[in-house]
Amino acid sequence: MELTWHGHSTWHVSVGDTTLLIDPFFDNPQTSLEPADVDEPDFLLLTHGHPDHVSHAAEFDGATVIATPEIAAYAEEEFGAAESVGMNIGGTTQCGDAYVTMHRADHTSGLGMGYDREVGMPGGFLVSTEQPNRNGSGTSFYHAGDTGLMSEMKDVIGPSLQPTAAAVPIGDHFTMGPWQAAIATEWMDAEHAFPMHYDTLPPIEQDPQDFANEVANSDSSAEVHVLEGDETFEL
Repeated sequence: MELTWHGHSTWHVSVGDTTLLIDPFFDNPQTSLEPADVDEPDFLLLTHGHPDHVSHAAEFDGATVIATPEIAAYAEEEFGAAESVGMNIGGTTQCGDAYVTMHRADHTSGLGMGYDREVGMPGGFLVSTEQPNRNGSGTSFYHAGDTGLMSEMKDVIGPSLQPTAAAVPIGDHFTMGPWQAAIATEWMDAEHAFPMHYDTLPPIEQDPQDFANEVANSDSSAEVHVLEGDETFEL
């Protein structure tokens, strides 16, 4: 599994011959790419409807959209998506060589500049090489979406989904900050942790080293990777 961070919450994930792009938003200072520079993914995963997560979704209209039924329908109607799969919290769907499981996020959602269309609960995605199972076999990457710290990370996501790696927001203000993101990392018992959703706007300016320090000072054994924009990590 290959993970490429394009800044903010935008990740490109490769599993076997399948490519997935999560929350495409290239108007951020960490990436040097435009949407046209990125190969069309097989699947486009959208955690929720805020502009900094769906602004460039229409640029990838050949990809199959994976999202809540409300966002999936909106993608076909407004973005011209060729195909969509509406799913919901707790569900798993197979996407080529990958399995995608949706879990809740504690946040808000909406579509349109005035957030004039309800699009259901925001979420996060676990992308895995095998169907999630009791034994935790396979390799998996958990994209937490925009979220605050929530007990489900300790009670459900960690013990049940058992992510190998987790990307967590650290920007504060709209999501968790560094120390709460470190608690989330500890609770989920991930082997690898990646900070995201920071330094895009003044309210979420953060030093990612603060997150790394918080993880080091916790009971987590996770290795923190602070990626540069457009950098790839092989999991």
